[in-house]
Formats: sequence, structure tokens, C-alpha cells
Amino acid sequence: MGFNIVLIEPEIPMNTGNIGRLSLASGSVLHLVKPFGFEINDARLKRAGLDYWKHISVKIYENVNDFLSINNDKNMVYLSSSADKSYYSIDYKDDMFLIFGKESVGLSKDIITNNIDKLYKIPIFSNHIRSLNLANAVSIVVYEGLRNIN
Repeated sequence: MGFNIVLIEPEIPMNTGNIGRLSLASGSVLHLVKPFGFEINDARLKRAGLDYWKHISVKIYENVNDFLSINNDKNMVYLSSSADKSYYSIDYKDDMFLIFGKESVGLSKDIITNNIDKLYKIPIFSNHIRSLNLANAVSIVVYEGLRNIN
């Protein structure tokens, strides 16, 4: 049981480290798509992941096209604040790919346009905030998914 958590071009090492720890805790695989906003051996990444990093199942891809060509037949959903549908309505399945964009701008316009039918958001109930922290968003979606498939 678990998911495939995909971070496209993550920029903040502490977020990636925390998401790595979440991946291990939830029985998920972490997929990291370059370019990164940090070095993979960044001390902040390791510190956020604590001593768990060596146990995390991580796959690294050179770019989005590399990731998509390798995983094109997988069950994928995309998370974006610009989506219309809520993550509550995702039909969660074991081994599903949950795809998140980078912290500063989210998913690219191409990814959003090409996957509009598989695009979901976490509702935000304040006009004073544009988005949630990436690590928090991943946690929300992963544990909602685990709740649904159990």
C-alpha cells in the first residue's frame, strides 16, 4: 500500500526532506524531477528528513519529459491551486501517482492544460492566501488517500 509522490522541480530542500520522511511513513515512493533548487546532498534536505533519508525509496529523473516517458502508463493525478475539482473527489487507488509542482509557481501551464481532467486542488477558504506550503499540501492529499483506500 502507498502512493507515488512526485515533486516536479522542487526548490526548497526542507520541504523535500519533510516529504521524503512522509513518503517513508506512508509507504510511498518519492519521485524527484530535476532541475532542483538545491543539491541532492544538501544538509538541509538531510536534516529535514532526519536519519530516515537512507530508508526512503527515491527515484530521480532528469526532467519532466524523462519522468512522463518512463511512467506514461501510470494512474496519475495532478494537484494545483488553479484546479476546479477538490482533492476530496479523487478516486484514490493504491500505487497512484500524486503529482505536485514547484513551490514558487506550481505545475507548468503545459501540464495543467494537458491534464485538466485529472487536476485537483486543496480548497482554501481565505482570500489572503494563494497556496499552502508544499510539504503540508502533500501530507493532506496523501493521508486523505490512505484514509480512502483503507
